[in-house]
Amino acid sequence: MRKISYGFILISLLVSSCRKDELIFASDSSVVSIPVQLEHYQGFYLLNEGNMGMNRATIDWFNYETGLYTRDIFAERNPSIPRELGDVGNDLKIYGTKAYATINASNFIEVFDVATGKHLKQIHLPNCRSLAFANGKAYVSSFAGKIEVNPNAEIGFVAEIDTLSLQVMRKVQVGYQPEEMAIKGNKLYVANSGGYREPSYDTTVSVVDLTTFTEVKKIEVAPNLHRMQVDRRGDVYVSSRGNYREIPPNLYVIDTATDEVKQRLNIPVSNMTMDEDKLYYYANAYQANTNANEVSFGILDTATKQVIRPAIITDGTAQQILLPYGIAVNPETKEIYITDAQDYIGTGYIYCYAPDGTLKWKTTAGNIPAHIAFITQ
Repeated sequence: MRKISYGFILISLLVSSCRKDELIFASDSSVVSIPVQLEHYQGFYLLNEGNMGMNRATIDWFNYETGLYTRDIFAERNPSIPRELGDVGNDLKIYGTKAYATINASNFIEVFDVATGKHLKQIHLPNCRSLAFANGKAYVSSFAGKIEVNPNAEIGFVAEIDTLSLQVMRKVQVGYQPEEMAIKGNKLYVANSGGYREPSYDTTVSVVDLTTFTEVKKIEVAPNLHRMQVDRRGDVYVSSRGNYREIPPNLYVIDTATDEVKQRLNIPVSNMTMDEDKLYYYANAYQANTNANEVSFGILDTATKQVIRPAIITDGTAQQILLPYGIAVNPETKEIYITDAQDYIGTGYIYCYAPDGTLKWKTTAGNIPAHIAFITQ
């Protein structure tokens, strides 16, 4: 289990084709499912993070109308970019006609056209991590400093980017090594991890007023915060990775009316996604003293805060997944997608499950497949 994205093992890997003296990955396609015409969704992009130092971040594309899965489509659509996508893809989201990918170790946000997959602009921002959008603005969390474990690591910030001009408009300082964010009303909630300052992790969620773009409060939660989701009632869910020793990972609920923690759910969560009133999650609960992961899956009813299904996968194929790493749910079909990073070094996989948890299809992805963004019609 790697603790956060900067902890990759650096491994050299030969690949088959070259461009301008740079190593690249040739794209390839395969039919993985029966073609289907959906009302709202055409397909999805998948961002493969790639092992740090290897310039291996890639983007795959799945088309529902053809059933075709294409690996490394960004390189194919952008042959003039010498270094392809960059080093360590940390988040991918679509807003309007543009897709945004944070390329953490390369210190930029790649913006490309959703319809064509073609490069539009790189917005340079140091050690950028996660994305959120509201009212024509993109919000990007940044670790600010260089990639290193350092007890004196810099405090992080969130940048506001105008999605028309693609210019950075404002910045606000938050906590140490901020990760995912959630927006409710006029407030931006930021999960501060403090991951570079181990074992002195940050334990707070920053609340930012989007009008003044100032931090108005820090909510005390738990150490090493990471993932965030917000439900239809306005509750914010934030995961804590704990300290990998005596403090276990857990999931907390923040009341956005009071900006206080109102519930600890006693569920370990490594990643999660929201669909209607259901929170789908998995956990790789790592403990340093045993050097072992305890893998689990589940679905939470956000109205009752009760687990309604203690296993997402119902057909026994969960045993095939070595290291669950990404999770997404198609809002229309309710299909569940889970990616497998395997050993972080080689090729990963993506699994597609029916809503009842039975496997529909599986195919190879890239190195460390992680982030899925659905494309509307």
